[in-house]
Amino acid sequence: MSVDTKIAFDQEYIKAYSEKRQEPKWMAALRLKALEKSENLPMPKPDKTKIDKWNFTSFKHDVAGEAISSLDDLPEDVRDLVAKDQESGNLLVHRNSTPVFNQLSNELKEQGVIFTDIQTALQNHGDLVEKYFMKDVMKVDENRLTAVHAALLNSGTFLYVPRNVEVEVPIQALYWQEDPEAGLFNHVIIVAEDNSSVTYVENFLSYGHDVESVANIIAEVHVGQNARVTFGSVDNLAKGVTTYVNRRANVARDGKVDWALAQMNDGNTVSTNTTHLIGDGSYADSKTVTIGRGSQSQNFTNQIFHHGQNSEGVLLVHGVQKDSASAIFNGVTKIEHGAKKSNGEQTQRVLMMNEKARGDANPILLIDEDDVMAGHAASVGKVDPIQLYYLQSRGISRQEAERLIIHGFLAPVINELPIEGVRKRAVEVTEGKVN
Repeated sequence: MSVDTKIAFDQEYIKAYSEKRQEPKWMAALRLKALEKSENLPMPKPDKTKIDKWNFTSFKHDVAGEAISSLDDLPEDVRDLVAKDQESGNLLVHRNSTPVFNQLSNELKEQGVIFTDIQTALQNHGDLVEKYFMKDVMKVDENRLTAVHAALLNSGTFLYVPRNVEVEVPIQALYWQEDPEAGLFNHVIIVAEDNSSVTYVENFLSYGHDVESVANIIAEVHVGQNARVTFGSVDNLAKGVTTYVNRRANVARDGKVDWALAQMNDGNTVSTNTTHLIGDGSYADSKTVTIGRGSQSQNFTNQIFHHGQNSEGVLLVHGVQKDSASAIFNGVTKIEHGAKKSNGEQTQRVLMMNEKARGDANPILLIDEDDVMAGHAASVGKVDPIQLYYLQSRGISRQEAERLIIHGFLAPVINELPIEGVRKRAVEVTEGKVN
């Protein structure tokens, strides 16, 4: 028996919500059109994963968060997510769906960098947001969940880096769901114009364990010519949260995007990370790490599409499955006709900790051009008994040996997270899941 996926919000609610947020007319119209489309669009169909019984409708939408005067007002576990070098600037904190703290250094402001929450961006930079919001990288009507996302958008970040500006200090956004019933419809837009560079890191954190809610997360990354964007994330949403996350990038000539994603949610999750290498000489490096535990079901699709000549894409996915958790890992490298001299490589490795855990790695190469290079590797298996024996022979307990092996297995992605505090948090989350 399937679960009703029709949301309990009508056009009057959407109109009132948009007016309350003082949004431009185009955004209000887009919301209403998206709501209308959502009623007839199909649900996404992740490969080998049934989501028809997942919760996508039980949540509270408009949940305010109390403002803070300083980072000291945050709970200790939330404050620990903030890197020490971020305390003086370049930080945005959301509490439920409310931005409660925002800092950007004066130096970056003077260079024309915009870093603010999506609501403020719509009010103050509406024309610029309209140029990029679900126009090119992502479309409103791709499926029911993308349309619902556009209709109910209640949180997010807008980051704009002008031409020739290099942001040397990482920029960080923290999404803290204090209310366990609060639904999160979070949209991130990153624009790096030609010859610019920026590092952006986001953290998702929620409480509530088995309390039902929904997270519908979309990120759109626009990488200009000879620009570079590094995108890091630690997703740590509670067991009761059903998560749909879709992160995408379009990369222009000689541009580069680096993804470092630690997807540590405890609830059922569908995640897609997609890069389109549009321009000649464009490059993408995508690293993803995840741990499944309990009875959760997850589906991860990581894909790179080569359109430009001499483009290069590298996919690396490491997943650990515990208890009776199950996960599908799909890696797709697509080299389009005309993308000559392109190179696409992918590696997927899945480690299962016991008999009931399930992991399925599916590397896929789709090649429509002759003069290219492409390859893949995939492995699914249990802990190597030789490694265990070696560690135990040196006085280390079996439990500790397994912990060390898992940390080593996940290190290639975790070590790539560009902020020390976030790396530390990823290790802590891993530690909690392993134990």
